[in-house]
This record gives sequence, C-alpha cells and structure tokens, in this order.
Amino acid sequence: MSTKNAIVRDATERYLKERRESGESRGAFEAEIKRLGGDPRVETAVRRGSAPTEVATILGISETEETVIRARHMYDGDRLVQLADSYVPLDVADAAGIETPDSGRGGIISRMAEAGFAQTEVIEEVVQYPVTQVEADAFGVEIGSLLMQITHIAHTADGRVVEVTVHRPGPNWVLRFSTPLS
Repeated sequence: MSTKNAIVRDATERYLKERRESGESRGAFEAEIKRLGGDPRVETAVRRGSAPTEVATILGISETEETVIRARHMYDGDRLVQLADSYVPLDVADAAGIETPDSGRGGIISRMAEAGFAQTEVIEEVVQYPVTQVEADAFGVEIGSLLMQITHIAHTADGRVVEVTVHRPGPNWVLRFSTPLS
C-alpha cells in the first residue's frame, strides 16, 4: 500500500516512553506527526462527564459514574486529521493531574506512570463505522462513508483499565503493527 501523503500510525513504537517524549512531544500523536515531517497541533477540551455505555463497560464503571474526558481535535498543520476522546477514571485523573489541556511532555501516559498507574499493556480494536454528520463536517467526507475507529484500551500491571480512547482518524491513514514471533 502506498503511504505517500498518508499518516502512518506505527503501533510498534508509538507508546514507548522514549518515542512519546522525544523532542519535548506532548504524546504519541505529536511525536508521530513530527517524525513524519508534519506540523502537529492539538486542541483539547477537558471536562467531567459520563462515558458512553461501551466505554464505561470497558472501564468497569457504571454508565452514570463520572470520568475525565479529554476531547481532542488533532491537526497536521491546518488539516484536521483525527478526533480522539479519552476517558479516564476520576481517581486516576486526579492522581495524575490531567485535567488541564496541556498534559506535559509524553502526554497523559507519562503523567499516569508518574502517579503509579503505569500502562503495561495496550489493546487496540480497529473497526470501520459509517460516518456521522460530525465526521462528515470535520473531514469533508460523505455521511455514511466508512472510516476507521480505533478503541485504545490501556491496562496497568494489575489488569486495571486506566484509559479508554476512541480515535476517529480521517481518511488516508495507514495502521502499522508488528508482532514478535518468538
């Protein structure tokens, strides 16, 4: 597959501390876009609220329990390339101090690790979904066309889910994975 003008999301290394924090980056997205020669920018709105049913179930909380929600519009230059909503349990968010838009070098994963909630396993589920009006307006695509959704599920060593992020990348993304065979 041609990767010309594509954003290559490399799951092989994107969450490693040295990659997330390289060049004072504010997380995996910023480091990845810089590595590809782009100009990353993120607009973040932070609030408390309930998570969607599927996310609450993954977090192991009730649908009415509040989480910290970090809703992001992610850009390469002036081009919006991804929408991403992160849901974090209140106790984790409070301990990690991530209720400000700028979560600092390495992003919320680094803040969680510093607070004792180091992520040791990440599972990402990728599905196609029919675009709603929100994504159609954001990415300039037809309502109902198919885009990818990546649900990022982050676990600590004791198995607790401390973050669920629903990524909705726009068109022209390449997902790269590597699986050790031995």
